Amino acid sequence: MSTTPASQPGVSRRKFFSRSAAVAGAGGLALGAAGGAALAAAAAPPALSDVERAAQREHLSYPFYGEHQSGIETPPQDHLVFTAFDVSATTATELQLVLAKWSAAMAELMAGNPVGKVEPAREHGIPVDTGEATDMGSQGLTLTLGFGPSLFDSRFGLEKFKPVDFADLPAMAGESLNPAFTGGDLCIQACSNDPQVAYHAVRNLARMARTSVTTKWTVLGFGRASAGANQSTPRNLMGFKDGTRNITTPEELTEQVWVGTEAGQPWMVGGSYLVARKIHMLVETWDEDTIGDQQSIFGRTKKEGAPLSGEKEHDVPNFHAMTADSPIIPADSHIALVAHENNGGTKILRRGYNFTDGLDSVGRLDAGLMFLCFQKNPEQFVALQRKLGTSDRLNEYIRHVGSAVFAVPGGLPAAGSYYGKEFFD
Repeated sequence: MSTTPASQPGVSRRKFFSRSAAVAGAGGLALGAAGGAALAAAAAPPALSDVERAAQREHLSYPFYGEHQSGIETPPQDHLVFTAFDVSATTATELQLVLAKWSAAMAELMAGNPVGKVEPAREHGIPVDTGEATDMGSQGLTLTLGFGPSLFDSRFGLEKFKPVDFADLPAMAGESLNPAFTGGDLCIQACSNDPQVAYHAVRNLARMARTSVTTKWTVLGFGRASAGANQSTPRNLMGFKDGTRNITTPEELTEQVWVGTEAGQPWMVGGSYLVARKIHMLVETWDEDTIGDQQSIFGRTKKEGAPLSGEKEHDVPNFHAMTADSPIIPADSHIALVAHENNGGTKILRRGYNFTDGLDSVGRLDAGLMFLCFQKNPEQFVALQRKLGTSDRLNEYIRHVGSAVFAVPGGLPAAGSYYGKEFFD
């Protein structure tokens, strides 16, 4: 799946009002440094107005068909709606119909189109599309579908299509999993630059399959906590830059993310495995910790995001640099434990989002990280998380409360194909 936005004819001239204000400042052009400012200004195109910038985001779209599903290597958008479903259908034919309908609808939604009539001709007709995203454009929407291990049980005769060694994640230290946020037969990851567009997509997909699937759990992410190629690194709710050393190159994607023939299933070639972890942060406790201790826990400075052994965010960490009697970057710091240099070259593609769910049962902020990552084998995540669960000092301030793993099939070649078609041929 190419991450190059599909071209869009024309630009809407509708007024964006509050929506324009929300996106003001995004995508601006940086002027040159002193001494070259005049030359840079002369060569640069005219700066976009807020309305023009918002219109550009409105019409940003990614292709649905291709080698890989969208929403994996795609540069992370601003908002997330992640939903896991259980299949309530009792026959394979019902499941097949859901997957065929969803695949066709996903193509329309990513193009910025409704999934049916918003305003039926008959007064008593029920709208096919719920309409809340009408005229809002595609907003960079990506939709990513995954199959949970439980889908390959005996209900639908899919046991023979289960990838090699594909199973629920094992129990790991540092977990306090809530069954209400765990597992699922299917998942949809909807990411967009507008939260309403992402919500509309998941709402309508769930609605069209309501007699065959039930929503198990969902998380709404309000701010990306990972960076793709050519994106600035965002911050998590602890105030630290997150995912500085994320996978960004085609070579890394091939080596660490895209599944080949090792899964033993042709439908997984070009796909990946999605791990979803809902991580609750004890933000009130964290906010009372000293800056020195916070930086020691992460292994980075808070403001710049530099490794403690360097000065700039993207300086390569030196895990051998010493003070008089100890490493400058503590061995139990977060970056030391997950660094590929310390894990036999293992990397994962992070694609997480911040979330908040108001207050918990005792009046504390219910907030944290919806950690999403893609890898060619779930064991890549398991190996890293086992280290973190037993050694990471950050565990004092976080709890893993939700967990799931999904097999994400390769992309679809063209219209008329659908996810899971091989299961029913």
